[in-house]
Amino acid sequence: MKKNKEIELSAVLKVLAYFQVFQYPLSKEEIAHYTKFEEEKIAVQLNSLVQEEKIFIIDGYYSLLNNPSLVRERISGSWRAKTFASKALKRANFIGKFPFVRGVYISGSFSKGVVNEGGDVDYFVISKHNRLWISRTILILYKKIFLFNSRKFFCLNYFISDQNLEISQKNIFTATELFTLIPMVNTTLHQKLLKDNKWAEDFYDFKKIKPLKVKPFKISTFQSFIELFFNGKLGERLDIHLMKKTLMRWKRKFPEMENYDFKIAFKSTRNVSKHHPSNFQKKVLEKYENNLKLIKLKNV
Repeated sequence: MKKNKEIELSAVLKVLAYFQVFQYPLSKEEIAHYTKFEEEKIAVQLNSLVQEEKIFIIDGYYSLLNNPSLVRERISGSWRAKTFASKALKRANFIGKFPFVRGVYISGSFSKGVVNEGGDVDYFVISKHNRLWISRTILILYKKIFLFNSRKFFCLNYFISDQNLEISQKNIFTATELFTLIPMVNTTLHQKLLKDNKWAEDFYDFKKIKPLKVKPFKISTFQSFIELFFNGKLGERLDIHLMKKTLMRWKRKFPEMENYDFKIAFKSTRNVSKHHPSNFQKKVLEKYENNLKLIKLKNV
């Protein structure tokens, strides 16, 4: 019994330590959602931690810090996310109509129910196998020409192919992004994505992911027409060419980045494209480890 309570306590503190990286207080329901335990058990641990002043509760939100401004910003961010919801859905459906796009999902802060001031909506895109770079290039050109390079509702920084769904970087950051993805286009492919990344269940309980009702995915007439031109050798050569050109441009643009970090932040293969100039994942993991040290937990 004592060991079980220690595991529950550790789980609560780890969740708070992770979201503290983003200065993001959580409700009791959210903390339970991000652990593998029932809400009733989590509530007991939260009450104990608050009484011992190891964590703090402000207006129903829990945090490692006794800082009311974080809660105010959290409430504002949640309101902002609600105002973004309709447009985010429309943009996702629009992205889903581009050539070789097979699935569109919202990631980033919006998928956790919050948008910071000046923030944007991040999209995780699944493309057709070996046509990722054609798909990505068309979408980026559209953003630059028609949206004047605005990222607000068109932030496309992660692409994978429909035959390469396993995420190679396996850690709490990528597990959290998978667990919180909001399926906008093609829920069937979303289920396959989760199945191919069962490793993330070491961190989260996939059974707690609530299914969303979206329209069944269907390739549009426009997609079919454009894809006809690129299904043969021409498309194969063009896809490889676009990958090489894009990678060369990124290397010229970020020459100061160490090779190891570059390969993670700008992972570029035929079936994966990441564009994370600030190497956000590395920063998050480092801050998370520091938070764990502060609360004297081992990072496992």
